[in-house]
Amino acid sequence: MTVQKATSSLVLGLVVFVFLFSACSTVPPLDEYALARTALEAARDKDAARYAPSYWHRAEEFYRKGESRFRDEEYEEAEKDFRDARAFAEKAENTARLQKHKSGEVVP
Repeated sequence: MTVQKATSSLVLGLVVFVFLFSACSTVPPLDEYALARTALEAARDKDAARYAPSYWHRAEEFYRKGESRFRDEEYEEAEKDFRDARAFAEKAENTARLQKHKSGEVVP
């Protein structure tokens, strides 16, 4: 093998390594984390655990998984979990509001 071919192979190997390494490192999903936490707090304030337990428990489950994956630096999976947590928390809050309204309770 000539020096030129060896150099080309080395450069190609480095390019592939850098590409693969950069694909593995992502930015922590701080916005999704905060939005999920805020949605859970809003649902909790509307007593979602009582009025929409199914949605509430799913929201909590996804949020806990997201926190765990965030700590483990599995950012892509954490981002998805936080988005799911937010969606279920919002459904829980809206369902709780509706159930309170139907029962005649005041809904702020």
